[in-house]
Amino acid sequence: MPTFRYSAYTAGGRETSGTVEAESLKEAKLRLKHDGLFPRELAPAVDEQGPGRRALLTKGVGPAQLALMTRRLATLVGSQVPIYEAVTTLYDQEEPGELKKALGRIRERLAEGAPLARALALDPRIFSESYVAMVAAGEASGALDTILERLALFLEEQRAIQSKVTSSLAYPLLMIVVGSSVMFFLLTFVIPKIVTIFEDNKAVLPLITILLIKLSHFLRSFWWLVLAFGAGLVVLYRRAMQQERFRQRRDRLLLRLPLIGSLAKRLIMARFAKVLGLLLASGVPVIKALEITAEVVVNRVYRQALRGIATELAEGGSLSGALQGTRLFPPLLVHMVSVGEKGGELEEMLAKAGTAFEREFETAVSSLMTLLEPLLVLAMGVAVGLVVLAVLLPIFELNQLIR
Repeated sequence: MPTFRYSAYTAGGRETSGTVEAESLKEAKLRLKHDGLFPRELAPAVDEQGPGRRALLTKGVGPAQLALMTRRLATLVGSQVPIYEAVTTLYDQEEPGELKKALGRIRERLAEGAPLARALALDPRIFSESYVAMVAAGEASGALDTILERLALFLEEQRAIQSKVTSSLAYPLLMIVVGSSVMFFLLTFVIPKIVTIFEDNKAVLPLITILLIKLSHFLRSFWWLVLAFGAGLVVLYRRAMQQERFRQRRDRLLLRLPLIGSLAKRLIMARFAKVLGLLLASGVPVIKALEITAEVVVNRVYRQALRGIATELAEGGSLSGALQGTRLFPPLLVHMVSVGEKGGELEEMLAKAGTAFEREFETAVSSLMTLLEPLLVLAMGVAVGLVVLAVLLPIFELNQLIR
């Protein structure tokens, strides 16, 4: 059953948000009214755990593809081409696929008189709330081409980070796969043939050889059990991910992990500063911008903190003070936000902070990969060396007996 994310008011006037399952948007509204809630915003929710973890601001189309479309649209709008004609041109040029279908639907909505932001909002799988909010702000301010250029640049930067991480992980992952395959082949095909020589001579085997033989017998006899265990873990993890409590614990644990937690925090800080700065520079009100940024930040610990910060700002607090109160944001970011608030340059300071954290993240990833690669080579050498040692020791003993 489809899931819809809502933001609504209770009978007492208090604002609340969450998700509701319903067959259609109309049924979702009826369920909310039945529960005493008056919806302010209601849209289909996008699965956050889809394949490959969708990139920031994208919900079904790759960031490179969406960035190119956004830049083309910015060029057409900046050339004073009407929105409908611009979208039609993009539709005609786009290759068949999900984005082309979406552009066709957007063109139909524009023909019916809908503004661009509204036409985009009805395709939440491709255009997220942050994307739509910036487009709406651009339409209201008359600077739509500028906003679209900023969006395209942001998506290109996110794509560059994603490519860097992917390329950095490619070699270690390849080594792990190849090393595991080689070890499995040795244990299941090579070792059993060598063991028959030892069994025929009834030689007393070293402990390391005995352990290797037992492991080989286990893999040959119960390889299906290993596969079933792995598949079971995947199924249990997916079911657990459907529970919000488990997701909270997982995100909290991720931040506490050595090395990985530090990398995750840097990436979260970079995305937070970049997205919030981009929203504010586009003319989105600060409280609304924080609410949108909270949905963009994938870690639930920070998402909950940002929602609390938005509430604190609504009550008259300052952004820098609210950030410092959570103890989740580094002093550098808090200080830059404070300077930006005092100097009226909050958007620029957030952009600078985001760039700084992106560079820290990239440097940390490069350093980690530089350290990880020789460690993987060493681990593979040790594993293969143990296998060779377990085979050669009995052979040496047999040679001594023959002499």
